[in-house]
Amino acid sequence: MRALAAQLLVVGSPLADPVDPTLAAVRRLGVGGVILTGRSAAGVRVVADRSAALQGSVPNGRPGLLVSVDQEGGQVQTLSGPGFGTIPSAVVQGGWAADRLTGAAERWGSQLRAAGINVDLAPVSDVLSPRLGARNLSVGISDRTFGTAPDDVASGVVAFVDGLDRARVAATVKHFPGLGQVAPNTDTSRDVRDTVTTSDSMSLEPFRRAIAAGVPAVMVSSAIYARIDGAAPAAFSRAVITDLLRDRLGFTGLVVSDDLGRAVAVAGVAVNQRSVRFVAAGGDVVLTVDPRAAAPMIDGLSRRAAGDPAFAATVVAAARRVLAVKQRLGLLRC
Repeated sequence: MRALAAQLLVVGSPLADPVDPTLAAVRRLGVGGVILTGRSAAGVRVVADRSAALQGSVPNGRPGLLVSVDQEGGQVQTLSGPGFGTIPSAVVQGGWAADRLTGAAERWGSQLRAAGINVDLAPVSDVLSPRLGARNLSVGISDRTFGTAPDDVASGVVAFVDGLDRARVAATVKHFPGLGQVAPNTDTSRDVRDTVTTSDSMSLEPFRRAIAAGVPAVMVSSAIYARIDGAAPAAFSRAVITDLLRDRLGFTGLVVSDDLGRAVAVAGVAVNQRSVRFVAAGGDVVLTVDPRAAAPMIDGLSRRAAGDPAFAATVVAAARRVLAVKQRLGLLRC
């Protein structure tokens, strides 16, 4: 059970630091994946060497790692340098024809694949409120959205996802059910509340379209959605993850958390309970930018599973979904 719980963890690997601490964590904890954090302008070859070292640290007989990165474009492009193209912001991408964006995303995805990256935590699928504009500190101020009209955003999202899929890189649409209607950033603010979005809002259209197109992963935000579940952040809400995303929208793939390690929005919850609450709500992949949080998060999951058969079954189901995506990406080792 502890090994299954560990497969649900994706932990931060700072690009500015030596890779050795992450290698040791992969060997010791058996985590399911890593997220490359910070920035690197070293180029494809250097990142590929890092990715290969990470995959090589996985104990024999265990599945390979999900190696992920935030490669959206504009201000959020983690990897650059030789072999990586300059990716314009989503605002620019949103003005392109769908076939042009699909072709560009396939090219960017192929560069990631050459660097050993198999998951892109993109595209942003939030519909920006025109009322907020640049006052939206999550996605508006940095031009991370395809636009302010649900249909336009949906078209951009589907085109981007299609391009990554052609490059054999798993896309992750985010931040469900949307951060376009709030001003604060959940990374830096507590009690971020959306008082607009409902289960029927048109701003969900990009997520609906991406799910219909077969997107493999959806990232859930840490904001509170007062008109869906005013009692808990979305990442800890069964009403958001299970009732809305899983049951109503029919999503059967990987549900990924936004950062549960350093984000101020979840700081009031004990570290070892953040993973438990996310998985209990219906989530699969627990993402922590802070690698120090991984061990207590695994402890929390395995201890809860040891005393709660229903929760143990939930962990097993989540691990199956992780392994299904790993199979698609060629990461299962026989």
